[in-house]
Amino acid sequence: MNKTLIIAQREFTSRVRKKTFLLTTILLPLLFAGFYFAIIWFSVKGGDAVKVLVSDRSNVFNGNLKSDADVSFHFLNQATEQQLADSINAGSFNAYMYVPEHFNNATDSIRIRTAKSLGLLTKEKVEKRINGQFQERKMLTLVSQAQLDSVRKDANLDINPLKSEKKQDKSGAAYIVGMASGFLIYIILFIYGTMVMRGVMEEKVNRIAEVIVSSVKPFQLMMGKILGIGAVGLVQFLIWIVLSVVIRGILPSLMGMDEQTSNAMAGAATQVPTTGLLAQIESLNIPLIIGCFIFYFLGGYLLYSSLFAAVGSAVNEDPQDAQSLMLPITMPIIFAIVIAMKAVNDPTSNLAVFGSLFPLTSPVVMMARIAHGIPDGVTTMQLILSMVFLVIGFLGTTWLAGKIYRTGILLYGKKPTWKEMWKWAFRKN
Repeated sequence: MNKTLIIAQREFTSRVRKKTFLLTTILLPLLFAGFYFAIIWFSVKGGDAVKVLVSDRSNVFNGNLKSDADVSFHFLNQATEQQLADSINAGSFNAYMYVPEHFNNATDSIRIRTAKSLGLLTKEKVEKRINGQFQERKMLTLVSQAQLDSVRKDANLDINPLKSEKKQDKSGAAYIVGMASGFLIYIILFIYGTMVMRGVMEEKVNRIAEVIVSSVKPFQLMMGKILGIGAVGLVQFLIWIVLSVVIRGILPSLMGMDEQTSNAMAGAATQVPTTGLLAQIESLNIPLIIGCFIFYFLGGYLLYSSLFAAVGSAVNEDPQDAQSLMLPITMPIIFAIVIAMKAVNDPTSNLAVFGSLFPLTSPVVMMARIAHGIPDGVTTMQLILSMVFLVIGFLGTTWLAGKIYRTGILLYGKKPTWKEMWKWAFRKN
């Protein structure tokens, strides 16, 4: 055990001291934050406002077209179409709209001309604003404004499980937290599992493993590499969390955003109404979610990294051999994220329950279910069974990978296959 810890310490320190570790750990959150705020900033701010000059000679709109920061309407009802065109050419307005006298909706058209081609989204905003107001004016000829407002009012819906009538609806927050947690573990399993495999391949190709196994057992070498690289991933992950919180707090002020703009950006990013979202998040069982995330992060990493290490020990210089052997390992991870997309919407479905109990998919799927809480998303018994099965799965894959690793790390010049690796695993020696 002492030798395993020495190897783990060596793997940890050698990677943490590299410049690439510092660059990816610090610059990656900054890069993602920059993209995040740039995309949301432009989606909230949009482009330049479109100014439309309107000549409504038939008084179809009664001088009333709603304007906002994106599209503004300015009425000049007595202007001719030529005068409108001159104003556009002078650059005072971006477009004009002309409603002819004695306008007939069945035969006549509302003419809109622009100084230059409008973007698809801008064009849709203008059309939506005009059509909405036009339809409202037509309906007001049949009913009163009060009746129209009454028809448009949505029903007050109270949707909650029967056993949770008095609880606050938290489906929006549970969806965001569950999907984000599951996807994060999905990415971690790929990144750090591949890192373990490449580390084993490098030592085998450079013949370093031959020297190391003369003083330590192959199983100790494999576990040392897994624990060391896993510690690197855990430290990097914790640093990312701290930096993300700090960046999220200070970047709006650095960019000169007020509180309203910052909230609008957050709403655009999540695509969920911000009203009550913070209250929903506060109603989630955050300690349970964090605890489960740490457990499934560690359990999933240990399970898959042992398999990746086995593949790395079997292949030689050709990276294509590793890619072909990785397919049976990566397929369950991909399958897990597909199940998670369904589980986050329907956490009690049979597929979600199976995915959260099966060790190869449970690290991702269970995080999608646990966000809904106990017992709405997952029962206590299912959570316990999932953890037990994951531990058993880790022990099983570690034993299997250790047998493969012991033979493969010292084998050269032979193209490996899963059939051959299976023989190594169950060889009696």
